[in-house]
Amino acid sequence: MIVFHDACHSPTQSLKLAYLAQHDSLTGLPNRILLLERLSRAIGLAKRHQHQVALIYLDLDDFKPINDSLGHAVGDCLLKSVAVRLSDCIRDTDTICRQGGDEFVVLLSEIEKPQDAVRIAEKILGALAAPHQIGNHELRITASIGISLYPDHGTNDRTLLNNADTAMYQAKNSGCNTYQLFKADMNDTRDQRTHIESQLHQALKEESPFLNFQPRVDVTTGDWVSAEALVRCRNPTVGNMAPMAFLPVAETSGLIVPIGHRVLREVCHRLQAWRAEGVNIVPIAVNISAIELRDNTLPVRIAEILAETGLETHFLELEVTESSLLHNQNDTTTSTLVALSHLGIRIAIDDFGAGKASLRYLKCFPIDTVNIASCFVQDMLDKPENAIFINALINFGQNLSLRIIAKGVETQAQLEHLKLQACDGAQGFLFSRPLLAEDFSTLLRSERLRWRSGT
Repeated sequence: MIVFHDACHSPTQSLKLAYLAQHDSLTGLPNRILLLERLSRAIGLAKRHQHQVALIYLDLDDFKPINDSLGHAVGDCLLKSVAVRLSDCIRDTDTICRQGGDEFVVLLSEIEKPQDAVRIAEKILGALAAPHQIGNHELRITASIGISLYPDHGTNDRTLLNNADTAMYQAKNSGCNTYQLFKADMNDTRDQRTHIESQLHQALKEESPFLNFQPRVDVTTGDWVSAEALVRCRNPTVGNMAPMAFLPVAETSGLIVPIGHRVLREVCHRLQAWRAEGVNIVPIAVNISAIELRDNTLPVRIAEILAETGLETHFLELEVTESSLLHNQNDTTTSTLVALSHLGIRIAIDDFGAGKASLRYLKCFPIDTVNIASCFVQDMLDKPENAIFINALINFGQNLSLRIIAKGVETQAQLEHLKLQACDGAQGFLFSRPLLAEDFSTLLRSERLRWRSGT
């Protein structure tokens, strides 16, 4: 006689299957199914006992480049490290859920006031900020956090989750590594963001992003010496989209990567085409996003573009904002910048002074050029502290053989002050507004590549 035993019906196996159905296989944290169950229970208890519940929705900033450049094994280890640190930030009665990908949700089942949730959010940001040692890699990661509260921001689980998610995107748009408490008008902002993202997808399909070029002059001679490439995007209904509207969305959605690649290709192709026509070309500065900066394949991709176009490396300069470098002090960023420098490409730090970097910080990376933030330049004649900062930066740059460019120059008086301080270059409306490619080409074709006051 043969007896069959159905192992699936054993109590042990049933418990194991139930656990697997409610927990994330990578981190061992509760998954969305268990979160919703516990959130519904917490809302019921809060309603009965008249206390508040908080949801903290957390998304890691720029996790994808780490995953893409170092591999999924390293990315998975980083996610597990994040899970451990999150667990250390909460009480036993609270719940951490891995929502999926690089998103986590923290359920604070009972709080007395909103500040309790804010305190936990700040604790989480601090815990994640310390370096994560993953094998031979020392990785730094930040997060954007959104907070929603029961009953102020919703009375059911779906609404609370959606509103915490909306607040998280607001935090990400505010510059990452921060938190936002949900507000009702954020839903309007999110709808607008979704609309802009849809427009960007369509623009990339139709190849409607285009470039403007803003010339730069030698402060001493007035010669046109270089230019900055500025990406613009055209909407068939409303016309040109404001950069401050679409660039943050491009950053948070990841669309900045294909946009950035397209800009690099177009700049190199245009420069080579102009030179083939006998035009005296000048170096062009291209902005590189934080996401691109963490991609260690960037030097290879740029080398391929240069080889494809035949353009020499000294005609290309890459600009990285001060904030991008401050938030990405890791091995990948440094090795990417070093590799680009070894190719012969000049590296510029943009908007210097707008963040919290000190002058000593300029020694940490292979920097060739420093662009002074326009907010300092525009007020330097009215605010002595701005003039002192600019003068110190110019002197420091000279000692390190760095080229210093003042951005946002709008008046002759500002230019004269920069001349007295021996600043190298300047850019701003005093010399030229951003030009369409055709108009910039006409400028390059002019017999005298020199700016003259009053022209």
